[in-house]
This record gives sequence, structure tokens and C-alpha cells, in this order.
Amino acid sequence: MDKQTILRLIEEVLRETNAHTCCHDGVCSDNLCVVHNKEGVQNVVRSGADRISAGVGVSGQPIDKAIASMIDHTLLKPEATVAQIETLCSEAKQYGFASVCINPSYVRLCAKLLRDTAVKVCTVVGFPLGATSTETKAFEAERAIQDGAREIDMVINVGRLKSGDYQYVENDIAAVARVVKRHGALLKVIIETGLLTDEEKVKACLLAKSAGANFVKTSTGFSKGGATTGDVALMKKVVGPSLGVKASGGVRTHEDARALIESGADRIGASASVMIVTGEKTPATGY
Repeated sequence: MDKQTILRLIEEVLRETNAHTCCHDGVCSDNLCVVHNKEGVQNVVRSGADRISAGVGVSGQPIDKAIASMIDHTLLKPEATVAQIETLCSEAKQYGFASVCINPSYVRLCAKLLRDTAVKVCTVVGFPLGATSTETKAFEAERAIQDGAREIDMVINVGRLKSGDYQYVENDIAAVARVVKRHGALLKVIIETGLLTDEEKVKACLLAKSAGANFVKTSTGFSKGGATTGDVALMKKVVGPSLGVKASGGVRTHEDARALIESGADRIGASASVMIVTGEKTPATGY
């Protein structure tokens, strides 16, 4: 996808989204209403959710089963122990979560622990910086799938995107997408919204869609910023119904999750399982 095509699509997306909502007293001050107007976005953009992801630590309290069944149960901390990963898998089975999302070294263990269950294994590629080579990312994805992963969350090369090297970014995603699709798995592309301008967010989503991704995802949880309703709405507008949007970073409560879902998120990445599914006020422990 060349630069002119991307720029034309950006203009179309922003022009259309601006027509639906405005920022202050009916006046859009920066032509990016959809990015900043949380309330307007929630009213304008409402789409069905498939999953939510959250971290280890679900209690025995009554849970929202509808949300629990949409959770990608996540633990990506570098200091995560084998015992914590085992707990993660146990909780995923007990509460009926859709998947566990863990670092690649734990894929084989999780696949063994979750064998003969409906819980999928998700892992990360090029994580958390996205700056490894395309060949390395493709190899990571191949190995992870061989070990039992069914979903791959890869990080784009943010520096190349900001340099305007769109062909590199698209090829980078496409190389992983080919591996993932060959094995019948699913690919989510992390664009790291906290490091991008609004136009770069649109560009990244367009490139991910063109390269064959299944989802675009806001953040790794290891950089600055996190998921916002405005970013989710913008991303959903760009990719349309054919791709999912995963919001991650800064989600702490059931209300946060619902707001993001109503803004267009199909999944949510978080480190606060207890707070999301039970409403308890406990510290986040997952990411």
C-alpha cells in the first residue's frame, strides 16, 4: 500500500468520523472528535464484543460470566513464575476464559495444562518493542504455533512506521500473517498507540488490514499510555467489521471494560481480572 493511498484513506476516515460527533458544545476544535469525545464515541460506536483479556487473580466472588467468557487471561510480566502460570491456566479453566496470553517460553507448558479444554493459548511476538527483524518475528510465530499457540499478538516496528517506511511495516506484518494463517491460527497486531499520532494510528491499522491481520491491538502494556475509547473507536472505524480491535493498557474496572466494548473493542487487554469480572477494588497484578 503506497503513501498516497494511505493518506487518502486517512482523510476519508477522519472526515467521516468527524461527521458523527463533536468535542465541545457542538464544535469540533481539532478535527479529531472521535479520538477525544468519550461520551460521543460510546453513543455513536457500538459493536459486539468477542473477548476481554485480564490478569491472574480472580477471586471466589460472583463473576460476570458474560464478560468472563470473553477474557484472554493475561500474564506477561518478565518475573512471572511457573507457579503463577499454572495458576493462570487453572483459573482459565475454572472460569471459562477464552484463552491465556503468556510469553513464548510458557507456551508449551500452557498447551499441556490446557489440553482437552476449550481454552486457547495466546503468545506474543517481537514483544514488547517490535524492533526485532522480520525474519525473527516470523520464526517466533512459527515456533510458538508448533509449541501449541493458537493466537499470536505481534508488535509492529514503530520506528519504521514513524519514518514513513510503510512498505517495511506491511511486509513485517505480512510475513507473520503468512505463518499464522498457514497453521490456521489468529494474528493480532499491536500498534502501540501511546507512541503514535492520530494519523499514524490510522496508517498502522490500514497496513495491518492490508497485510492480513485478524485484529489490531492498542498497546503492549509496557510503553506509555494505554487504551482509550477514542483510540478504539478510531481503530474500529478504520478496520471495519472484518477485523477485530483489542484494547489494552490501563483497564482497571468493569466500567472501563464496558466503555471500551461500547466504543468498538472486541477484546480488552488488562491486568485487573478481579476488578473487571467481579467489581472488587484490588490492585492489578497481570501485566
